[in-house]
Amino acid sequence: MNYEYFIAKRIIGSKAYKSSISAPIIKIGIAAIAIGIVVMMIAIATGIGLQQKIRDKVVAFNGHVTITNYDSNNSQESLFPISKKQDFYPDFKSVEGVSHVQAVATKFGVIRTENDFEGAILKGVGQDYNWQYFKEFLIEGRLPSFEKKWSEEVLISQYLANRLGFKVNDNFQMVFAKDDPEKIPNIITFQVVGIYNSGFQDLDKQYILGNLRHIQRINKWEEDQIGNFEVFIEDYSNIQQKGIEIYQNTPSTFNTQTVTDKYASIFEWINIFDKNIYGIIGIMILVAGINMITALLVLILERTQMIGILKALGSNNWSIRKLFIYNASYLILLGLFWGNLLGLVLLFAQKYFKLFPLDPSVYYVTEAPVYISFGYIVALNIGTLVLCLLMLLVPSYIITKISPVKAIRFD
Repeated sequence: MNYEYFIAKRIIGSKAYKSSISAPIIKIGIAAIAIGIVVMMIAIATGIGLQQKIRDKVVAFNGHVTITNYDSNNSQESLFPISKKQDFYPDFKSVEGVSHVQAVATKFGVIRTENDFEGAILKGVGQDYNWQYFKEFLIEGRLPSFEKKWSEEVLISQYLANRLGFKVNDNFQMVFAKDDPEKIPNIITFQVVGIYNSGFQDLDKQYILGNLRHIQRINKWEEDQIGNFEVFIEDYSNIQQKGIEIYQNTPSTFNTQTVTDKYASIFEWINIFDKNIYGIIGIMILVAGINMITALLVLILERTQMIGILKALGSNNWSIRKLFIYNASYLILLGLFWGNLLGLVLLFAQKYFKLFPLDPSVYYVTEAPVYISFGYIVALNIGTLVLCLLMLLVPSYIITKISPVKAIRFD
């Protein structure tokens, strides 16, 4: 029988233990573990959740990798057409891990109403467009359908709809200037069939999604000419490597750009979240460990006579240290249990009830997103338990300094 575990179990289950002088300190130690695990779970869940949400929003408007012509165009508008007749379109078979390729084009225009006007970019898309992301962003109406050759249906952002007073099924005119300012501009009447809100206001206020054929007609392009290709990959963590492979497998006249390079400032900002998460985890484990050290020291002092008796009966120092480490392990596991319970309740409440909103102009999301994965929760619990136990090995060394004769007489 493991007698150290047996004695520790008897101590934990005794009424005297629960009403002893050390009881309040033990409760504080358990609370510190619980609060620490809650804070760490929230930090990881919201940090990763925010990173993924912002990343997905940017990818929705640009794809993971953009393929364009080599030119001096730094604007958002497609100026020089490229042919859709490429070896990598519609299936990029030469690069493993590419999930989808779509052809798009953009054109700047001015939305004109009776009382107002607003500049925006018409993003022309075709039958190959992946609407996966915008299905999540859709808040009213439906997605556009381009079965008709000259379909005038568009998807507009809630930001633009609110500024211009548009509702689903409203019609509006959009004016597109020509290269020659003396020529009459192109005017197209569009119908709003859906309103989206990605929460990324910097992009929402720019883009309207409509029929690619209108941009081809305005620019006098052929039916197989488009502005650029957007490439989606299966695993975002490989974006840099896949960006290089895509570049190597496209013609020399084409340039490629990953979304992380195009929006470098945004991705550098969200990468800072990783450092914040590591910092919070380190501080919380340190605080929890210090509290448990304090609780263990109090337990040792409270059981000084018992330590002396066990030594007198022949127990070695490591055996007695194990007894108290078993005791401390129970307290840590108790703190972890309550911390996980409270943490999961808070995370699921935020996920389904959106209790904590955020300012989209600052965080690019309307509420604090959470990423819940039992993988990181298990790793967090095991890491906290192991690190706290390692920290307790040092204070438990005080047991080796206790003299059996003095300890038995200790009162």
